Amino acid sequence: MATPHAADAPTSVEDPTNAAILRVAEDRLAGFSPDPIADLAQRTELPRDLVVDRLLAMLDAGAVRRIRQTLITTSLARGALVAWRVPPDKLNAAFNTMFNDDPFTGHVVTRSTDRDSPGSDYRLWTTVKLPTAYALDKHCDHLATLTGATDYIPLPAKKLYALGVGHLRRRDIAPGDRTDEPARVLDTNVIDLTDDQWQVVEALKREVTDQELDAARDPDRTLWHQRAEQAGISHDAFLDAGRTLDQLGVVGRFSAFLEHVKKHADGKPVTRYNALFHWRVPKGREHDAGLEVGRHACMTHAYWREGGAAFNHVNLMGVCHGLDKDLVLAHKQAIDDHLAELGIAVDYTNVFWGGRSEIKPSEFLPSAYAKWCVSQGLDPEAMKTP
Repeated sequence: MATPHAADAPTSVEDPTNAAILRVAEDRLAGFSPDPIADLAQRTELPRDLVVDRLLAMLDAGAVRRIRQTLITTSLARGALVAWRVPPDKLNAAFNTMFNDDPFTGHVVTRSTDRDSPGSDYRLWTTVKLPTAYALDKHCDHLATLTGATDYIPLPAKKLYALGVGHLRRRDIAPGDRTDEPARVLDTNVIDLTDDQWQVVEALKREVTDQELDAARDPDRTLWHQRAEQAGISHDAFLDAGRTLDQLGVVGRFSAFLEHVKKHADGKPVTRYNALFHWRVPKGREHDAGLEVGRHACMTHAYWREGGAAFNHVNLMGVCHGLDKDLVLAHKQAIDDHLAELGIAVDYTNVFWGGRSEIKPSEFLPSAYAKWCVSQGLDPEAMKTP
């Protein structure tokens, strides 16, 4: 619930002040910051108290879904995009099970294609992240049993080329707009952490509460004071640990996540179309193509994933959002043309359109997985990778 100070603040993402905050807060505060609210106020040139008021108001109205410090979970856990074949009469129930009952499933999306094509019978798509000791196939086998899925295909990323979800910022992007340099590459090597570092990770990754935001009006108190107390260490030690985790490459960004599918209180959605692009490029050119796809500003995600025979051996995938379907397709055509200009052949491509969609942060703590196994009647030891 918003504080009285924020109760009368505008909540629409179209409001100029809110838009200015979100254009930074969605995906521009990279890495670990000792005081992310101060950084946001500085980057937007707005008073700290006003920034807090607007964030609280948008949270209360549901325009902002959550605020949290993200982590590069590909560096902390094994994971994959998973495509599921589910009988049509069980699709909605399977969606609900994945979203509500599996804390290790993050994104849950139903997808369809404009025509029958390779893989179009895989209607349910999810992301799964597991602690490194546990087996993805065993976890998915259990989910298939729970949901009635008849098949699933794990699609782990070999490399990631774009990670950013600035939906408001991307509204002004024209097809073909891209950076001057190739995309930044994120590898998927898992980093071993100490027990003390895992304790800080657990404290860092929780969603920011209204009370924490309200307390952060005080320039002498950051969002991390309470987290340090919960972790049983000093504030300075918590900041040092955060900086170390950042240097290790496991810290993502401090972010306000918009509700980008459902309509906001003003009756408008942030986006209407969620497209998962598929490309097949020649063997040996996957990385080259990924660097180029990830340069395009329209892309929120881009990655090298091997689709296998079910998806006609595509090897690059990427996600683009937009309010207009024709514009989303124009963005894709611009990418196709760019690849062709560079001599990177695309001999097969497809678009999987998003339908029903829910997103939550994936759990990935080893201790949490063991507890979940017990709640499911599973032996945690039996779920481990041999």
